[in-house]
Amino acid sequence: MNQARSFLLIAWLLVAFLAWEAWQKDYAGGGAPASGASNTDSPAEVAPPVDALPGAEGLPEAVPAAGAVPTPAPSVEQTAAGRLVTVTTDVLRLVIDSRGGSVVSAELLDYRQSTDKDADPVLLLSRAPDRFFTAQSGIIAATAGAPAPTHQTTLETAADNYSLADGSDTLVVPMQWRDASGLSMTKRLVLTRGAYVIDVQHELTNEGTSAWRGNPYRQLLRVPPPKPAGSQFTNPEQYSFVGAAWYNPVDKFEKLKFEDFDPAIPLSQDQRGGWTAMLQHYFFAAWIPAAEENVRVSSAVLQPSGQYLIREVSPAIELAPGARVEHSARLYVGPKLQDDLADIAPGLERTVDYGIFTILSQPLYWLLSKLHALFGNWGWAIIGLVVLIKLVFFKLSEAQYKSFAKMRAVQPRIEALKERYGDDKQKFQMAMMELYKKEKINPMGGCLPILVQIPVFIALYWVLLESIELRHAPWILWIQNLTARDPYFVLPIINMATMYLTQLMTPMVGMDPMQKRIMQIMPLAFGFLFAFFPAGLVLYWATNGLLGLLQQWVITRRHGAHGKAPAKA
Repeated sequence: MNQARSFLLIAWLLVAFLAWEAWQKDYAGGGAPASGASNTDSPAEVAPPVDALPGAEGLPEAVPAAGAVPTPAPSVEQTAAGRLVTVTTDVLRLVIDSRGGSVVSAELLDYRQSTDKDADPVLLLSRAPDRFFTAQSGIIAATAGAPAPTHQTTLETAADNYSLADGSDTLVVPMQWRDASGLSMTKRLVLTRGAYVIDVQHELTNEGTSAWRGNPYRQLLRVPPPKPAGSQFTNPEQYSFVGAAWYNPVDKFEKLKFEDFDPAIPLSQDQRGGWTAMLQHYFFAAWIPAAEENVRVSSAVLQPSGQYLIREVSPAIELAPGARVEHSARLYVGPKLQDDLADIAPGLERTVDYGIFTILSQPLYWLLSKLHALFGNWGWAIIGLVVLIKLVFFKLSEAQYKSFAKMRAVQPRIEALKERYGDDKQKFQMAMMELYKKEKINPMGGCLPILVQIPVFIALYWVLLESIELRHAPWILWIQNLTARDPYFVLPIINMATMYLTQLMTPMVGMDPMQKRIMQIMPLAFGFLFAFFPAGLVLYWATNGLLGLLQQWVITRRHGAHGKAPAKA
């Protein structure tokens, strides 16, 4: 197989891969993620309250009488949302429901739904029925009928609004509950300036005459977000994972799409030193228990609401009369910031999910971030990345273009062989390979650089797809969002022209007329395909093509027309 056929095969394999990915998302799967949720969350559009409490299957086996733990029904006053409390820091605006102290709404103030300066902040957690997403926590009694402050229990709060004061780094939101038996709880949500981590603390006091025992639990509950408008296979949101995920040091990172939740066989496993999360494009929420705590992780699909749940239940708390105990866990609600997540919890950086290309995408992002620190612009960082890759593979590319030059030089002799042997393709191929051998031409010499570039290209696509750091990042002039398509198609046109000129310089030795015609329309086909890719990806490919074209032109002149003429057959 000559180099041109190899290039044709590789090109169509790339197209087939992207088309297959699109088909999987559009027809083989369920909902798709949405990076910017609607900011409509009025009381009239609030989803009905959810009363899912851990049943016996959700409690760690070490708890005595776990099989007797029921799922209590809510009382009349608990069937509606409680008092809504607004909590604002420099990066978060939360709505806390006094019914259980659940976080029912979360706006990310540093991230807008679009590049419009007046766009609303991204709404990650929401009470709206079509985007319902909430973080709940509480404590369930280990004995049937015993009192406990679950996420269904109404808590008392002193104010409707809490804001991080100027000059203060910490904001504490306290909520209280007290039972006639003497059991009481203070629940505190502690927020820190500049942080997306919320420290959720439960302080239990037993002023009664009997011992008490109960299990802290935390859960994330949501519906699949609606598909993005104008769905197409080049839309980055179509590819990002949406669903539940969990991590522990033993089993590492695991994930479960919503459509793969099995109500008949729910997730149920014990883990330590990990976390549970709900992921979507660019953003996520996660519960992070204490590192030394063994928890039971489980999943559920609630009917008839169609809401998906992932829960972790902690070992039982023993509380003797007159005793006091504290229990805390952390809730992360925010963006997938790669430089910060590993410091928050082990494995949390895995929420930036590059899929099978992680081994390439992670080093690419690391290199891009260093270049961004140098240039201060992600567009120039991408161009810098291309230059570095070209330098690394310079010798390989040089061998490719030398092979092109030599093949171009012998192309008239190949055409002569083709005329000599007519329709006898077997003899023609044998004669052509003999000529290649005589002139020391490796017909596959041009394939390896292309094979190297394809994985890098796809890995960079995933970096642009998943890296929140590049979201809405501008380059220059008309390119104000590297993760969206070029609005005026300037980069795709440059890329198309580069591909066309490269093709003119690339020998199509031994190809029949049909193959030549296919190769001739390839720049147009790829130009159309690239027109809808993220501008950052087209910038990478166009820059790579321009540098490659320059290198090919120089080497062709050196080893082709101005080089030593090959011997005649």
